[in-house]
Amino acid sequence: MATVVVVGLGPAGPELLTDAARTAIERIPERYLRTRRHPAAVAAAGAHSFDDVYERASSLEEVYGEIVDGLAEAAVAAGEVLYAVPGSPLVAERTVELLLADERVDVELVPGLSVLDLAWTKLGVDPVACGVRILDGRRFAVAGAGERGPLLVVQCDAKDVLSDIKLAAGENHPAEVVVMQRLGLPDESVRSVAWEDLDREVDADHLTTLYLPVGAPPIAAEVARFAELVRTLRERCPWDREQTHRTLTRHLLEETYEVLEAIENLDQPGGAEHLEEELGDLLFQVVFHATLAAEEGSFTLADVASGIHDKLVRRHPHVFGTVEAETSGQVMRNWEQIKREEKGRTSIMDGIPGDLPSLLYAHKVQRKAASVGVEIEPAGDTTATTDEQVGALLFGVVALARRAGVDPEAALRATTARFRDEFMEKENSDG
Repeated sequence: MATVVVVGLGPAGPELLTDAARTAIERIPERYLRTRRHPAAVAAAGAHSFDDVYERASSLEEVYGEIVDGLAEAAVAAGEVLYAVPGSPLVAERTVELLLADERVDVELVPGLSVLDLAWTKLGVDPVACGVRILDGRRFAVAGAGERGPLLVVQCDAKDVLSDIKLAAGENHPAEVVVMQRLGLPDESVRSVAWEDLDREVDADHLTTLYLPVGAPPIAAEVARFAELVRTLRERCPWDREQTHRTLTRHLLEETYEVLEAIENLDQPGGAEHLEEELGDLLFQVVFHATLAAEEGSFTLADVASGIHDKLVRRHPHVFGTVEAETSGQVMRNWEQIKREEKGRTSIMDGIPGDLPSLLYAHKVQRKAASVGVEIEPAGDTTATTDEQVGALLFGVVALARRAGVDPEAALRATTARFRDEFMEKENSDG
């Protein structure tokens, strides 16, 4: 039977290699490294590395599968090969998991020191007494669901991994996290970082480990699991891979209208379940766009959630500050004033999209005007107060326009635009 001897290179330089690992490296001439990006890789002189696989593969699972296939083929050809991995073979080593399940080869494990051994020493923590759970940073979103800590998170090798951990941890995160980098090397670093600065201040690399102390929150499991699913679809589904922000606009609009339709039918049997389903479809569009932006390096889903959270806090000074607002009208006036200051806008009408459907466009323009005390006097039947009565009135206006040969959409848009222009002129003259 072909054999793969898996050797742990330890957590740092070659001085931390075990005697058993050195003996195996010296004995087996056909040697392979998962990556040369490790301080002890120099101990396996002449070894082939799989770094090129990381560069060309489209996903980590594809990387791991290709490595296992390459090792199995080499072992069948040579009879025995050595495979050197960072740390210890069974600590956060997905390729070793796959090798042990592969029927083409026998696997022998030569343990090594892992980053865990150094971490406990630096932290002064007994992991058994404290009940520390160890997680892979790239599996944190799902594997950490429901965990309250303490947690040791290894393989936090990129900024997007740190962002995903922040997203998965939700709002009840610890105030600080301990960041350990390059343990056992001359430039090792152990420091506490404020949670909100985790993916801003930390320059993540392949030797980065996090410790989340007791009190770490339960994970926002379902949202994190869903975000991971969307990333998986982008990697593995041909249709999802082809999409861009622009190609998704039609789907975003369709899902929005389907949510509106579900709200209209909320009183029907099964209405709540239907609305739940349609909101999920709309959420998929939001997460999809955030996933595309994260791939581009623009922003992440965590940034979206954080941004709207902070905006709502700023726009509600009557809730989170000292501003008084006892009516919804006062709330809206405060909202518009704060929005103008934030955006640097000179008119309250700035920012209203001109390509909205004309009825929605008219509604937004009138609402903006009303927020500063300018009310539009209604024409026609002013006794209509219910949805049915107002709907019948609008329906009648459409019939009137049809008989007159007037496009009601264009007519309403033009009237709204004239009112908006006059309002903005008055703003300028009063200012």
